[in-house]
Amino acid sequence: MSNAPSSPAASPLFLREEEIRRGIELLQFGHMAFAQAMDPILDQHRLGRAHQRALYFIARRPNLSVSALIALLGVTKQSLGRVLDELIERELLAVHKGDRDRRQKLLRLTPAGQAIEQALFDAVRERFAAAYSAAGQSSVTGFWRVLESLLDPETQRLVAALQIAR
Repeated sequence: MSNAPSSPAASPLFLREEEIRRGIELLQFGHMAFAQAMDPILDQHRLGRAHQRALYFIARRPNLSVSALIALLGVTKQSLGRVLDELIERELLAVHKGDRDRRQKLLRLTPAGQAIEQALFDAVRERFAAAYSAAGQSSVTGFWRVLESLLDPETQRLVAALQIAR
């Protein structure tokens, strides 16, 4: 973590346009930093950010169904199909039929897929840990609340289910 100046406290008028714009800017730059930390690993494996998102959620929930992954990612079946086909072809992802519903496709990372997903996670883990440590527990909780509040109720439910599944 750099010795960047600390962010000023939010104004008591935090709902003004300027404060909202600051939050949007920080979210945009934070996302850019997050993605840039993973890009060298993605480039090394000739993968894109769509692959990273799929790998991440499948790692979080082994035996995740294709329909559940579509809901988590908010993408079409067709666009996800291209990503999954490539991960399967490259032996990073295995597909199994459901126990109860044989039509259901359940997704699980192969050992090679797990290794790439772990390397991607490792690329951002220390940065997040340092940022969380610098901000403190109550700020991290507030950060999570702000991000959760940006989500529609159905996505909030999906996010909550990720926590329960662990």
